[in-house]
Amino acid sequence: MEGLFTYALTVFTGFFAIMNPIANTPIFLSLVAGEDDVTQRKIAKKATLTAFLIVAVFTLAGKYIFELFGITIPAFKIAGGLLIFYVGFEMLMSQKSKVHSVNGANQDNGIAISPLAIPILAGPGTIVTAMNNVTNANLIHIVIVLIVCALMVFLNYLAFASSDLIVKKIGTSLIAVIGKIMGLILAIIGIGMVIAGIEMAFK
Repeated sequence: MEGLFTYALTVFTGFFAIMNPIANTPIFLSLVAGEDDVTQRKIAKKATLTAFLIVAVFTLAGKYIFELFGITIPAFKIAGGLLIFYVGFEMLMSQKSKVHSVNGANQDNGIAISPLAIPILAGPGTIVTAMNNVTNANLIHIVIVLIVCALMVFLNYLAFASSDLIVKKIGTSLIAVIGKIMGLILAIIGIGMVIAGIEMAFK
C-alpha cells in the first residue's frame, strides 16, 4: 500500500509540474479575454474534458497510436513545442491569438481544443509523462495514473472557472503583465520542447 502511495505521489508531482493550474490560469485569461462568464466556463469545461480524454487515450494506447501513424516522440515534442512557441509569441506581442479569431461556436471549440486542451494541458510533456508512468505497469498503476490525471484536470477547471474572481482580486493591469510574462514563459517552454525533440532525434 505504501508503494502505491509513493507511486501516486510521484505521478502527481510529474503531472503538477506540467499541468500547473496556477501557471495556466493567466494563459487562460489571455486567451478568453472579452468573453462572458458563461462562455469562459464552457471553454474551460470543454478544454479540461478534452485534455483528460487525450491523456487517457495515450495512457491506454499511446504506444500503438504512435506505431500506427509512424509518429516518434521527438517529432511530437518538436511539433508541440512550435505550437506552444507560436501562442506564447502572440501573447508576448500583445496580439490576440489567431485561434481566437473565428466566430460563435467555432470560436469556443477552437480555443478549448487548441491551444488550451492541446498542447497547453495535454501537450507532449503531459502525454510522455503519462506513457512513461504506465510502461510495463499493471492495471492498478494505470488506474492511479488516470485518477491523478483527472484530479489535475479538475484543479485546472477550478482555476479557469474562478478566473473572473482572480481578475477582480488582482486587477486587469497586473493580469496584462502576467499575460506577457506567461507569453514569454510559453515561448521559452516551446523552444525547450523543440530542443529536447531535436536532441532525442539525434540520440
